[in-house]
Amino acid sequence: MEVAGFGTLLLIFSITFLVTLWMRKGQKSGTPPGPRPLPLLGNILQIDFKNIVNEFVQLGSQYGPVSMVYLAQKPVVVLNGYDVVKEAFVEHGDVFSDRGNIAITDIAFKGYGVVFSNGDRWKQMRRFSLSTLRQFGMGKRSLESRVQEEAKCLAEEFKKKGEPFDPTVLLSLAVSNVISSIVFDQRFDYEDNEFLSMLKLLQEAFRIASSTWAQIFSLAPKLLMHFPGSHHKVLKNFDKLKEYVIGKVKLHERTLDKNCPRDFIDCFLIKMGQEKDNAATEFNHENLFVTIINLYFAGTESTSTTLRYALLILLKYPDIRKKIQDEIDKVIGQSRCPTMEDRFKMPYTDAVIHEIQRFIDLLPQGVPHSTNQDINLRGYHIPKGTTVFSMLTSVLKDEKYFKNPQKFDPGHFLDDQGNLKKNEAFIPFSIGKRICLGEGLARMEIFLFLTSILQVFDLKCNMEPEDIDISPVPNRIINNPQPYMLSMNKR
Repeated sequence: MEVAGFGTLLLIFSITFLVTLWMRKGQKSGTPPGPRPLPLLGNILQIDFKNIVNEFVQLGSQYGPVSMVYLAQKPVVVLNGYDVVKEAFVEHGDVFSDRGNIAITDIAFKGYGVVFSNGDRWKQMRRFSLSTLRQFGMGKRSLESRVQEEAKCLAEEFKKKGEPFDPTVLLSLAVSNVISSIVFDQRFDYEDNEFLSMLKLLQEAFRIASSTWAQIFSLAPKLLMHFPGSHHKVLKNFDKLKEYVIGKVKLHERTLDKNCPRDFIDCFLIKMGQEKDNAATEFNHENLFVTIINLYFAGTESTSTTLRYALLILLKYPDIRKKIQDEIDKVIGQSRCPTMEDRFKMPYTDAVIHEIQRFIDLLPQGVPHSTNQDINLRGYHIPKGTTVFSMLTSVLKDEKYFKNPQKFDPGHFLDDQGNLKKNEAFIPFSIGKRICLGEGLARMEIFLFLTSILQVFDLKCNMEPEDIDISPVPNRIINNPQPYMLSMNKR
């Protein structure tokens, strides 16, 4: 009996000791403050995953701009506010330049490509992708003309719509065709079944990957892989997208002219040929396949969602829409297409676009980073390999930089003379070494598509402006507008 009693006492003591160690884990070695984690579970029982963005913002309010939580046994640093995000990603950009683990993309892409890779592979893929995108017109008039032509095609499709309609598909098709022209040297008809199927796969994967389930799956991907769940659908969609890309690459290989590259794929294939004797080369088929999906994925959904959200906001604020159209009539008129040069003469329109991007807060959590070595940030020790979330929502709605952060107000970007006013905390594409690769293309598309639509059409909705809800769809890592229907009448 005494032996049994001693064993029980020893077990209780051991459990108490382990619990104490875990309770102190959040504060040991000078790590950032945060809620006390439980053994093995960390803070997952204390976090509402359906409202994780707000949960992480509240961490900043309670514990300061640098805080830490444990998702099971995984430490995660949360940065709130522009000043600390800039300090981490710009002043210590090299240390914070790794991409944090996202279970679904890790399984789907296996560390290849340009968005979710790290180290030398990421540096090579990013350098090559940037130079090639510029070669095919990013930031130049040659690409501007492609966007203008696509805007005309989009307008023709809008004219065919007699009844109120959901603009989601048409906007996605238009934006997708721009990136398709760079990657595939091909523009697709809006009724092309293969094209529509690929876009549907893309949108479905994007929706699931931005859901609460994706956060939960990240906690135990190996375990949950054996159970039913929407992650299986995402992985199947990525496999189908990869098959589609492989078919395009094979066609390019058969018709390649090394002296006259047609698009991104041709340039990558040429680079592969140049490095065929380099056993350690990163220019291989896997990096090609995944990089194309990365460019297509990011280049379609983010910009088309921004445009869809923009139209909803302008339906709610007809006075703002009218001011934009007045500026369009004054600067551009009705006889020619909008150009990027027009933007410099249209400060009000430019300010509204800035405010749309700020207000919709497309990616409120940012894309996770990771530290590639130990670092001290604001007196806190952050170990190598720690996942880092930069809460872009706390930056774009930072009261220090925006007077009315929760209100849609183009005045955030206008000075007293009505000129465009820059704001350093306006970083919808993030900041530092991992800033969005396609920022220049996205800015061009948003301005040209939106002004082209408002130049030709009046927007109408079956709801009164005051009844239109411009809050995002809840429970999403990526902010999407509420579903809506609109009609477009020629001005």
